[in-house]
Amino acid sequence: MKNSGQKDICAENRKLLEQYSKGDESAVEKLMKLNTGLVSGIAARFRGRGVENDDLFQIGSIGMLKAIRSFDLGRGTAFSTYAVPLIMGEIRKYLRDDGLIKVSRIQKKAGALLLKEREKIISESSREPGLEELAERCGMTVEEAALALESASPVHSLSEPVTEDMTLENVIPSSDDEICRAVDRVALAEAIGKLCPLWRKIIVLRYFRDYSQQMTADALGLSQVKISREEKKIFEAMRKELG
Repeated sequence: MKNSGQKDICAENRKLLEQYSKGDESAVEKLMKLNTGLVSGIAARFRGRGVENDDLFQIGSIGMLKAIRSFDLGRGTAFSTYAVPLIMGEIRKYLRDDGLIKVSRIQKKAGALLLKEREKIISESSREPGLEELAERCGMTVEEAALALESASPVHSLSEPVTEDMTLENVIPSSDDEICRAVDRVALAEAIGKLCPLWRKIIVLRYFRDYSQQMTADALGLSQVKISREEKKIFEAMRKELG
């Protein structure tokens, strides 16, 4: 019965989206009501940050409206899958720019400088620079660089690769009963996407292809000890990013 209900919601979403694509504006309100649970589930993830739950829901609803306005029926993606990143993005944008987490112009400018320096190093040395190196080159502390890079983080496309063989769209389930897992997976995918190339390769081999540490080491031309040490660094970086 539960799966049947989910299929009914997906079918109703598509029916209403088709009506909207033909110019029926009344379908928008119906879609908003039908997907209230999706917005509520995502808003719940951001509780405890000094913003009222109702406000979080209203901000998330703006993301839902944007999803309705921009959804392409021909993309072959479930509407809920498409809407999740937009709703999350809208709430994060509010918390970052209008809520408790203020991002100054100075931080944004510093973030742009760090990203420019990163691209320069990659172009000249064909390697991913660490945060400490970037901070030193730009005359910042590691803490200042981390905050600046966070302020400069771009919005990710669903089709953007987050690992060698996985896109953001691949990690978001389409059924509405998995909303909480969907939100967690979006956050995880974004965190993985911020890791250096070596760390992303290790994650793909170890946790998506079930390689052992030794098999991963052999595939990457490294030692098993090196893989073990890098994994510890990865876990620490992921804890900080998702914390």
